[in-house]
Amino acid sequence: MRIYHGSDHIITKPEYGKGKKNNDYGQGFYCTEDIDLAREWAIDVNRDGYVSYYDIDTSAMRIIYLGSPDYCVLHWITILLNNRRFELSTPLAKEAYQYLNQYFMPDLSDADIIIGYRADDSYFSYAQDFVNGVISVLQLSKALRLGNLGKQVFIRSRKAFKALVFSGSEGVLADEWYEHKRSRDLAARNQYQKMNKEAYVRGDLYMIRIIDEEVKAYDPRLQ
Repeated sequence: MRIYHGSDHIITKPEYGKGKKNNDYGQGFYCTEDIDLAREWAIDVNRDGYVSYYDIDTSAMRIIYLGSPDYCVLHWITILLNNRRFELSTPLAKEAYQYLNQYFMPDLSDADIIIGYRADDSYFSYAQDFVNGVISVLQLSKALRLGNLGKQVFIRSRKAFKALVFSGSEGVLADEWYEHKRSRDLAARNQYQKMNKEAYVRGDLYMIRIIDEEVKAYDPRLQ
Protein backbone atom coordinates (compact mmCIF):
# COMPACT_ATOMS: atom_id res chain seq x y z
CA MET A 1 0.00 0.00 0.00
CA ARG A 2 1.26 3.51 -0.85
CA ILE A 3 0.09 6.07 1.71
CA TYR A 4 0.69 9.76 2.34
CA HIS A 5 0.95 12.00 5.40
CA GLY A 6 0.49 15.77 5.30
CA SER A 7 2.29 17.90 7.87
CA ASP A 8 4.25 21.10 8.41
CA HIS A 9 7.48 19.08 8.20
CA ILE A 10 8.87 15.96 6.54
CA ILE A 11 8.62 12.81 8.65
CA THR A 12 11.11 10.17 7.54
CA LYS A 13 10.56 7.83 10.48
CA PRO A 14 7.19 7.97 12.24
CA GLU A 15 7.53 7.07 15.91
CA TYR A 16 5.28 4.60 17.69
CA GLY A 17 3.67 6.05 20.83
CA LYS A 18 3.64 9.64 19.57
CA GLY A 19 0.66 11.75 18.55
CA LYS A 20 -2.45 13.11 20.25
CA LYS A 21 -4.57 10.59 22.15
CA ASN A 22 -7.87 12.33 21.37
CA ASN A 23 -7.73 11.98 17.59
CA ASP A 24 -10.39 9.96 15.74
CA TYR A 25 -8.97 6.47 16.31
CA GLY A 26 -6.63 7.25 19.17
CA GLN A 27 -2.90 7.69 19.32
CA GLY A 28 -1.08 6.70 16.16
CA PHE A 29 -0.09 7.90 12.68
CA TYR A 30 -2.77 9.21 10.33
CA CYS A 31 -2.31 8.87 6.58
CA THR A 32 -4.38 8.60 3.41
CA GLU A 33 -4.21 6.82 0.06
CA ASP A 34 -5.31 10.08 -1.63
CA ILE A 35 -2.30 12.31 -2.27
CA ASP A 36 -4.45 15.39 -2.93
CA LEU A 37 -6.11 14.94 0.45
CA ALA A 38 -2.67 14.71 2.08
CA ARG A 39 -1.67 17.93 0.33
CA GLU A 40 -4.68 19.65 1.86
CA TRP A 41 -3.80 18.28 5.31
CA ALA A 42 -0.25 19.55 4.92
CA ILE A 43 -1.06 23.25 4.71
CA ASP A 44 -3.05 25.90 6.48
CA VAL A 45 -3.89 29.47 5.60
CA ASN A 46 -0.58 31.28 5.00
CA ARG A 47 1.44 28.16 5.98
CA ASP A 48 3.13 25.84 3.51
CA GLY A 49 3.71 22.18 4.29
CA TYR A 50 4.99 18.81 3.14
CA VAL A 51 3.63 15.46 2.09
CA SER A 52 5.68 12.42 3.10
CA TYR A 53 5.28 9.19 1.08
CA TYR A 54 5.38 5.69 2.58
CA ASP A 55 5.08 2.15 1.32
CA ILE A 56 3.85 -0.58 3.65
CA ASP A 57 3.52 -4.31 3.14
CA THR A 58 0.12 -5.15 4.61
CA SER A 59 0.10 -8.88 3.82
CA ALA A 60 0.74 -9.84 7.46
CA MET A 61 -1.33 -7.03 8.98
CA ARG A 62 -4.74 -7.17 10.61
CA ILE A 63 -6.63 -4.38 8.89
CA ILE A 64 -10.01 -3.16 10.10
CA TYR A 65 -11.81 -1.53 7.19
CA LEU A 66 -14.81 0.25 8.63
CA GLY A 67 -16.39 0.49 5.18
CA SER A 68 -16.67 -3.29 4.81
CA PRO A 69 -19.96 -5.21 5.31
CA ASP A 70 -18.65 -6.39 8.69
CA TYR A 71 -19.15 -2.89 10.09
CA CYS A 72 -21.77 -0.16 10.00
CA VAL A 73 -21.70 3.55 10.64
CA LEU A 74 -22.44 3.01 14.35
CA HIS A 75 -19.13 1.19 14.79
CA TRP A 76 -17.37 4.29 13.47
CA ILE A 77 -19.41 6.56 15.75
CA THR A 78 -18.57 4.44 18.79
CA ILE A 79 -14.82 4.49 18.11
CA LEU A 80 -15.05 8.25 17.67
CA LEU A 81 -16.89 8.75 20.96
CA ASN A 82 -14.15 6.87 22.76
CA ASN A 83 -11.38 9.07 21.39
CA ARG A 84 -12.63 12.55 20.52
CA ARG A 85 -13.63 15.00 23.23
CA PHE A 86 -17.39 14.89 23.33
CA GLU A 87 -19.81 16.57 25.71
CA LEU A 88 -22.62 14.27 26.83
CA SER A 89 -24.97 17.12 27.62
CA THR A 90 -28.35 15.34 27.58
CA PRO A 91 -29.75 12.18 29.22
CA LEU A 92 -30.20 10.66 25.74
CA ALA A 93 -26.56 11.32 24.81
CA LYS A 94 -25.37 9.65 28.03
CA GLU A 95 -27.61 6.63 27.45
CA ALA A 96 -26.52 6.50 23.80
CA TYR A 97 -22.86 6.48 24.80
CA GLN A 98 -23.39 3.52 27.13
CA TYR A 99 -25.51 1.60 24.62
CA LEU A 100 -23.12 2.10 21.70
CA ASN A 101 -20.15 1.05 23.81
CA GLN A 102 -21.93 -2.11 24.89
CA TYR A 103 -23.07 -3.24 21.44
CA PHE A 104 -21.05 -1.43 18.76
CA MET A 105 -17.48 -1.04 20.00
CA PRO A 106 -15.26 -3.21 17.76
CA ASP A 107 -12.41 -5.21 19.25
CA LEU A 108 -9.37 -3.19 18.20
CA SER A 109 -6.91 -4.88 20.54
CA ASP A 110 -4.92 -6.65 17.80
CA ALA A 111 -5.59 -4.23 14.92
CA ASP A 112 -2.52 -3.04 13.06
CA ILE A 113 -4.28 -0.63 10.70
CA ILE A 114 -7.73 0.98 10.69
CA ILE A 115 -9.22 2.45 7.51
CA GLY A 116 -12.31 4.61 7.80
CA TYR A 117 -13.95 8.00 7.66
CA ARG A 118 -12.11 10.96 9.07
CA ALA A 119 -13.88 13.31 11.46
CA ASP A 120 -12.87 16.90 10.97
CA ASP A 121 -15.07 19.49 12.64
CA SER A 122 -17.88 19.16 10.12
CA TYR A 123 -18.00 15.36 10.36
CA PHE A 124 -17.86 15.50 14.14
CA SER A 125 -20.94 17.74 14.21
CA TYR A 126 -22.80 14.97 12.36
CA ALA A 127 -21.81 12.48 15.06
CA GLN A 128 -22.93 14.83 17.83
CA ASP A 129 -26.30 15.42 16.15
CA PHE A 130 -26.87 11.69 15.79
CA VAL A 131 -26.08 10.84 19.42
CA ASN A 132 -28.36 13.66 20.56
CA GLY A 133 -31.23 12.28 18.47
CA VAL A 134 -31.32 15.10 15.91
CA ILE A 135 -30.62 12.99 12.80
CA SER A 136 -31.27 9.35 11.93
CA VAL A 137 -28.89 6.58 10.85
CA LEU A 138 -29.87 7.16 7.22
CA GLN A 139 -29.23 10.89 7.47
CA LEU A 140 -25.91 10.24 9.20
CA SER A 141 -24.82 7.82 6.46
CA LYS A 142 -25.69 10.40 3.81
CA ALA A 143 -23.89 13.15 5.71
CA LEU A 144 -20.69 11.14 5.84
CA ARG A 145 -20.60 11.10 2.05
CA LEU A 146 -21.10 14.85 1.70
CA GLY A 147 -18.25 16.98 0.46
CA ASN A 148 -16.02 14.03 -0.38
CA LEU A 149 -14.00 14.60 2.79
CA GLY A 150 -12.21 11.30 2.30
CA LYS A 151 -10.96 8.38 4.34
CA GLN A 152 -7.87 7.91 6.44
CA VAL A 153 -5.43 5.08 7.01
CA PHE A 154 -4.56 4.88 10.70
CA ILE A 155 -1.27 3.17 11.56
CA ARG A 156 -1.88 1.77 15.02
CA SER A 157 0.44 -1.05 16.10
CA ARG A 158 4.18 -1.22 16.70
CA LYS A 159 4.30 -3.88 13.98
CA ALA A 160 2.71 -1.53 11.44
CA PHE A 161 5.07 1.31 12.37
CA LYS A 162 8.07 -0.95 11.78
CA ALA A 163 6.72 -1.88 8.36
CA LEU A 164 6.49 1.74 7.16
CA VAL A 165 9.13 2.56 4.54
CA PHE A 166 9.73 6.23 3.76
CA SER A 167 9.87 6.69 0.00
CA GLY A 168 10.03 10.44 -0.57
CA SER A 169 8.34 13.77 0.00
CA GLU A 170 7.20 16.94 -1.69
CA GLY A 171 6.59 20.53 -0.69
CA VAL A 172 3.04 21.89 -0.76
CA LEU A 173 2.21 25.57 -1.24
CA ALA A 174 -0.63 27.09 0.75
CA ASP A 175 -1.34 29.52 -2.10
CA GLU A 176 -2.09 26.54 -4.35
CA TRP A 177 -3.85 24.12 -1.97
CA TYR A 178 -5.59 26.06 0.80
CA GLU A 179 -8.53 26.96 -1.43
CA HIS A 180 -9.00 23.26 -2.26
CA LYS A 181 -9.03 22.47 1.46
CA ARG A 182 -11.45 25.27 2.32
CA SER A 183 -13.78 24.45 -0.56
CA ARG A 184 -13.99 20.77 0.36
CA ASP A 185 -14.96 21.51 3.95
CA LEU A 186 -17.32 24.31 2.96
CA ALA A 187 -19.14 22.02 0.51
CA ALA A 188 -19.71 19.45 3.24
CA ARG A 189 -20.96 22.06 5.69
CA ASN A 190 -23.31 23.67 3.15
CA GLN A 191 -24.83 20.38 2.06
CA TYR A 192 -25.31 19.34 5.67
CA GLN A 193 -27.10 22.59 6.45
CA LYS A 194 -29.46 21.92 3.53
CA MET A 195 -30.55 18.63 5.08
CA ASN A 196 -33.93 18.95 6.76
CA LYS A 197 -32.87 18.09 10.29
CA GLU A 198 -36.05 19.46 11.83
CA ALA A 199 -38.42 16.98 10.15
CA TYR A 200 -38.92 13.57 11.73
CA VAL A 201 -38.52 10.88 9.08
CA ARG A 202 -41.03 8.12 9.80
CA GLY A 203 -39.44 4.68 9.72
CA ASP A 204 -35.85 5.89 10.12
CA LEU A 205 -33.72 4.72 13.01
CA TYR A 206 -32.98 7.48 15.49
CA MET A 207 -30.84 6.95 18.57
CA ILE A 208 -33.78 6.72 20.94
CA ARG A 209 -35.41 4.05 18.78
CA ILE A 210 -32.16 2.09 18.56
CA ILE A 211 -32.02 1.97 22.36
CA ASP A 212 -35.73 1.23 22.87
CA GLU A 213 -35.79 -1.57 20.27
CA GLU A 214 -32.36 -2.85 21.36
CA VAL A 215 -31.03 -2.72 17.81
CA LYS A 216 -27.78 -4.67 17.38
CA ALA A 217 -24.98 -4.55 14.83
CA TYR A 218 -26.39 -7.32 12.65
CA ASP A 219 -29.70 -5.50 12.08
CA PRO A 220 -30.17 -5.12 8.26
CA ARG A 221 -31.57 -1.60 8.75
CA LEU A 222 -28.06 -0.43 9.66
CA GLN A 223 -26.45 -1.57 6.41
